[in-house]
Amino acid sequence: MASVSFGPPADDRDLIDWLRLIRTPNIGPQTFWSLLSRYGSAAKAIENAPSLAARVRGGKPLRLTPEKDAERERDRVARYGASLVPLGDPAYPTLLAEVDAPPPILTCLGSSAIAGTNTVGIVGARNASAAGRKMATMMAEGLGAQGITIASGLARGIDTQAHHASLASGTIAVMAGGIDHIYPRENESLYRAIAERGAVITEMPFGAEPVARYFPRRNRLISGMSVAIVVIEAAQRSGSLITARFAAEQGRDVFAVPGSPLDQRARGTNDLIRNGAVLVQSAEDVLEGLDGRFAMPAADLFDHGSASRQVPDDETAPTEAGYEKVLELLGPSPVPLDDLARLSGISISTLSAVILELELAGKAKRHPGGVVSSV
Repeated sequence: MASVSFGPPADDRDLIDWLRLIRTPNIGPQTFWSLLSRYGSAAKAIENAPSLAARVRGGKPLRLTPEKDAERERDRVARYGASLVPLGDPAYPTLLAEVDAPPPILTCLGSSAIAGTNTVGIVGARNASAAGRKMATMMAEGLGAQGITIASGLARGIDTQAHHASLASGTIAVMAGGIDHIYPRENESLYRAIAERGAVITEMPFGAEPVARYFPRRNRLISGMSVAIVVIEAAQRSGSLITARFAAEQGRDVFAVPGSPLDQRARGTNDLIRNGAVLVQSAEDVLEGLDGRFAMPAADLFDHGSASRQVPDDETAPTEAGYEKVLELLGPSPVPLDDLARLSGISISTLSAVILELELAGKAKRHPGGVVSSV
């Protein structure tokens, strides 16, 4: 098997190729890094990806994003006053670079360089109580006074309070849509203030509407760029609990503020505590719980693809029987790759190639955490 390696975009032409690849339907961050690991550059991945998709019988042709569309996005971002920040750029959030399949390119308005290892996420209910809003303010102000940057999602309620309270010390708003889609509109003045004094960040294309399916991706960015997450008021099945789950998967600390059992907005936070989250009631509690975690060293930005990545040879190349076996096992509920390998009898290296080609052909979908589902 042949090894390949790659680094950040070498120039604007390379950046456009990265943008073309990540904006292509059926290519998310995990598939993007798999393709770069296999071919060594976005240009070679663009050249070869359509033929990989065509190998799957009954699959859809891979429609690569045209070069002119990528160039148009780059130009629109620049005119808006924002910038494209690829992994490997010094401004890329330090901790986000360490997660499984980080976004290859972020769009940033302001200074994303503030997202270093001293970042804590604060999230919670949109319909937050007066007590919850006060707690968010006290938590953000207390952490900010210790030089900690606050990340949140610009939503109503807890997010809004956390951003307001940390404007002076440093705050990051992570968006579910394009950098130009302010949501909710009532937070437009807050959005402008954060862009001027902190940073607004998204992985979505310029102009993308903040639709429901994008919010989990936003939540994963909040937890990924943070050393810990603090949850203040969250109903069961809320987006804040999704953020907490991502945080746990990413090896981040999860803190939760307890609430009254009679308040539905506290059901999620109380459940988090019951299941192992650390109970906190002040910024001091969070700092005590972290106990030096801010000294975490940054990982190799290209740990995803530069060390010992392999291009499949004839022995590990996918076969028609392999596609059929994996498709038979897949369903709408995501399944871990290890389970697929065990049930199919296919080696992990071959299975990874099978999943890559099924995803390019629109037959499978990979999710964070190493799980796969049918489309």
